[in-house]
Amino acid sequence: MFSKTDEKGAANLDNKKQIRRRILIFTVSVLFLFSLFAVDLFRIQIVNAADYSTQRVALSETKSTIAASRGEILDCNGTPLVTNEQINSVVLNASYFPSTKEQDKRNEIILSLINLLESEGTAWNDNLPLVLNSDGSVSFKENADKDITYLKSKDVLYLNSYATAQNCFDELVEKFSLGNYSAADALKIASVCYSLKKISFSAANPFTVADSVSPTLAAKIKENSSFYRGVDINVTTARHYTDGTIAPHIIGITGKLNESEYKDRTDAYKAESADQNLTTEQKTTLSLRAYAMDDTIGKFGLESAMEDYLRGTNGIMTTTTASDGTKTSEITREPVDGDTVILTLDSVLQKKVQDSLAAFVEKYRDKDAIPAVGSAVVMDVNTGAVLACATYPSYDLNTYYQNYDALSKDKSSPLWNRALMSTYEPGSTFKMVSSTAALMEHVIDLTTRIECPGIFTRFSDYQPRCWKRSGHGSLNVSEAITNSCNVFFYEVGYQLGLNGDKYDQDLGNEKLAKYASMYGLNEKSGIEIEESEPQISDALSVVSAIGQGTNNFTTVGLARYVTTVANSGTCYDLTLLDKVTDTSGNLLVNYSANVRNTIDMPQSYWNAIHQGMRGVVQNKKYYQDFGVEVAGKTGTAEEDKSRPNHGLFVGYAPYDNPEVSMAIRIANGYSSDYACQLSKQLMTVYFDLDENGALTDSQTALSLETVVGGGD
Repeated sequence: MFSKTDEKGAANLDNKKQIRRRILIFTVSVLFLFSLFAVDLFRIQIVNAADYSTQRVALSETKSTIAASRGEILDCNGTPLVTNEQINSVVLNASYFPSTKEQDKRNEIILSLINLLESEGTAWNDNLPLVLNSDGSVSFKENADKDITYLKSKDVLYLNSYATAQNCFDELVEKFSLGNYSAADALKIASVCYSLKKISFSAANPFTVADSVSPTLAAKIKENSSFYRGVDINVTTARHYTDGTIAPHIIGITGKLNESEYKDRTDAYKAESADQNLTTEQKTTLSLRAYAMDDTIGKFGLESAMEDYLRGTNGIMTTTTASDGTKTSEITREPVDGDTVILTLDSVLQKKVQDSLAAFVEKYRDKDAIPAVGSAVVMDVNTGAVLACATYPSYDLNTYYQNYDALSKDKSSPLWNRALMSTYEPGSTFKMVSSTAALMEHVIDLTTRIECPGIFTRFSDYQPRCWKRSGHGSLNVSEAITNSCNVFFYEVGYQLGLNGDKYDQDLGNEKLAKYASMYGLNEKSGIEIEESEPQISDALSVVSAIGQGTNNFTTVGLARYVTTVANSGTCYDLTLLDKVTDTSGNLLVNYSANVRNTIDMPQSYWNAIHQGMRGVVQNKKYYQDFGVEVAGKTGTAEEDKSRPNHGLFVGYAPYDNPEVSMAIRIANGYSSDYACQLSKQLMTVYFDLDENGALTDSQTALSLETVVGGGD
């Protein structure tokens, strides 16, 4: 048996064994952990040393956009109308520019930069809606209500709506630590700081201080890059118009986005990017095509209509910041320039039409007190393509912004596109519609003759006269068009309205409107830029039939109409566009005018209408011995009693094989004969005739050769 002493000794021995076991386990565990650390350290320092070195250096990356160049616009012959020129812009880059924590340094750089720009007479982008007056007070800029509201908003100054300009300025001084600067300098610095706030300044949203600076000024900034931290000279592009006077109303202009445009484009981007089916690449491309607040956009004309093609896809610049603060930048995605838009316009013809229109209007204007204005549209009869579209007076796109105030105040409204936006009565140019209606509704036939005694006597209380007070005698439809006999067409309007033996003016107008619509006169022409809505008359059909009443059409609408007449019934949706290619010349879109409808009418009816139009031109002395046979119709339209009438002409040539059509309107104090005289000049230009309107020797030889050598 064991004694108690023996039991106690055995227990102590067991405890010691357990302690030694625990120590052994702990020691093995520690050694195991250290071995793991040693293996990992070996992997980091030896095996993956290069990778971890890069990660240690590249502590952060920021990405900024590289602006893509806008696409070019060419005429139908490939002649550049709108290109891009390289410019130096001054841009603040958030990757390098001092942060808001270094406001004092920011202020110092901004003021020095603005003073440098101003010393060389270079404009900078001052967007702050405050101005310093000569007495030292501060006031709000005129016509800047939206900017003023934003300045006072909680996003910027958090001031009440009734805060004064001085209140805003004082708050800006406080917000941006400008207390030590003069009021003039403080306002300059505050303007840039305000703009940075407004655009959410970041690497992705740089701010352009000046859009274009001289190479000398750019060099000065680069030479002092250590001081001008974050001030970059970006070599970018700006719109250049090879001849800014060619079709400015058609080409259009670009400019900075306004608040509404930015919102609309941003909303559109958000909607598109929400598509769950987009690939990662598609989402990236979409984001690079999104608009920043200070981006450029087409404002009107084709620059606006073709925005989605002309706008390129921006690239990406990645800036890496190392542990020692060193920054390096590289292009990680190249920008893709915008597509090339090719027009149907012939720039040579366009220029000649513009010059002829301007010279003619000024030469024959009747009253100096009334603005001399006009428009002319030249069409390809067989394709619906617009070859020239001129408005007078006009302007130069290259000086659009510099001269905008004067242009906008000019009483002759040179900014207004008269060919597409002004609507007037068509006058007697409407009589081909009335002829079509009369023939197709069997009110008359080709043998019908109507007597014109010089006055219309169907109504006892309304008896309008013909322009020839003695009357034209007995006329058929061709002769009525040639002589523009009002009584003939009064009678047509009356008979179209007959319901049994009773006259119904609504019925008459309904029938006239039916055929006017076939010629496209009830709606816009289909042209790709802004155009006014036309109006078909709902007045007395007797009056409507001679082109009066409430008929109102644009010049381009009349051009579509006469084109349909010329080609015997094919009505096109007009186009200014030929095609779109990428920068390598690969075809993206091939445009052609859509056939809107066709007028199914016997050719004998067309021949009668054409014959009447040929007679109009044959009766003009100045068209005698002209090198090409021309057909057309003159018209006189009355806008109001206080102003002289407008002269119109619609026509086409050659008569027997139509190639080109045109519509001309000369407003205020011009007879229809003047418009017809101008048509001769334009036909001379188009067919490249000599100054007397005759074929040149080479053209005559070519014509003879074709006749002699033709056939099999």
